Amino acid sequence: MTTLNIARTLARSQVNGPGERFVIWAQGCSLRCPGCWNPDTWAKKSRVLVSVDELSQAIFDTPGIEGVTLTGGEPFEQAEGFGALADIVRARNMSVMIFTGYNPDEFDSRNQRRLVERCDILVAGRYVQSRTVHGQPWLGSANQQVHYLTDRYTPARQRAECEFHIHEDGRLVLTGFPAPELQDITPA
Repeated sequence: MTTLNIARTLARSQVNGPGERFVIWAQGCSLRCPGCWNPDTWAKKSRVLVSVDELSQAIFDTPGIEGVTLTGGEPFEQAEGFGALADIVRARNMSVMIFTGYNPDEFDSRNQRRLVERCDILVAGRYVQSRTVHGQPWLGSANQQVHYLTDRYTPARQRAECEFHIHEDGRLVLTGFPAPELQDITPA
């Protein structure tokens, strides 16, 4: 049984890819881009260990979603496990979108190439703080690129938005691609 180390999940999002999506943040990233939106996901320590089967069941138990978005941390640093998850998701005719700090020419392992082959949309490139962009769908910095790897989606489905989620414990979570003025909001 393959186990993934994840930081968190969000069962339903409309801003982390096209349509309603189940979002998974991988735990662990060796790239550690300065200014990263998710620095809490850098450490390679075990955070939430979950089997691919258990995670896929959580995805399928979420009604009305059209796909899964993998982000991080760095999903390609757990390419074997996320590739297995992508196989299961694709078998149910759901789409796969991945945010990665790597560029496509850096995928040198069989498992990394296998994961790319199961991906519909790949947003690739390191986040460069000095090149931060706002209002560009799915991009954090101008050097990053959106790659449409299948004909399932077109650029017309891109949106540069953000959303707030209020959890049962009262935590307020901001996700997506917020304008700078929203990034400084601190709950009272």
